[in-house]
Amino acid sequence: MSEKKVFGTKEWASSSINILNGCQHDCIYCYAKASCHRHGGKIENWDTPTIRENTIKKNIGKRKGTIMFPTTHDIHPDNLDLTLTMLEDMLLPGNAILIVSKPHLKCISAICNQCKDYKDKILFRFTIGSADDETLKFWEPNAPSFDERLSSLKHAFEQGFKTSVSCEPMLDNRINAVIEKVQGYVNDAIWIGRANFLASRLKANGAWNKEIQKRAEQLEAWQSDINIWTLYYEYKDSPLIKWKESIKKIVGLDIPTEAGLDI
Repeated sequence: MSEKKVFGTKEWASSSINILNGCQHDCIYCYAKASCHRHGGKIENWDTPTIRENTIKKNIGKRKGTIMFPTTHDIHPDNLDLTLTMLEDMLLPGNAILIVSKPHLKCISAICNQCKDYKDKILFRFTIGSADDETLKFWEPNAPSFDERLSSLKHAFEQGFKTSVSCEPMLDNRINAVIEKVQGYVNDAIWIGRANFLASRLKANGAWNKEIQKRAEQLEAWQSDINIWTLYYEYKDSPLIKWKESIKKIVGLDIPTEAGLDI
């Protein structure tokens, strides 16, 4: 029997927990928003989240493997108190937590302070798809700037937590700028991934006009198979770099001859 391929959150964790429907950051490529629309849910007020009452009242207990938190929304100053309560509920039974966020420094500082006795159970993974604020603002309109994300990473690192970065999706063709600036504050890994199902998700999320279409086509051109091979060749020997499934399925094939790579 062939091994079942993993994709998305399953590449990182055995299970996931979310406490909100919707997300203040309202990234225009958001997979969770597109999934909600695809399944008939309401996305009109996505940037004004509602609480998942059933989740916050549930007894989490001890789970097998790592819990990824959150996956379909983010950690924001508006939901910080609820987040801290949920983290405590997950950590007390002894669970290992992967905290994934486009981080606000206020939130990360509070989490580091409250969870300082659980450093062996927490791995931070901060999403940084570009070092350029204009690019981040276009794709992730309400999320923090690059400097705030970098400051959050530095803070967690300096507080002695395990730290990592997700460059998925890469939002431009200069991901090396992110790698260079974050690598000194990463003690786990830097994950690289493409923008998955970009056009279909943008359309589902109601984020589709001539400008967005042009930017999406440009981004997909930057992430062509040939360019992915070039990126892979540049970083394939780096112990910090790990590749998401969207990259692995490309570099698992023969190298395109037009890439001009000498491996």
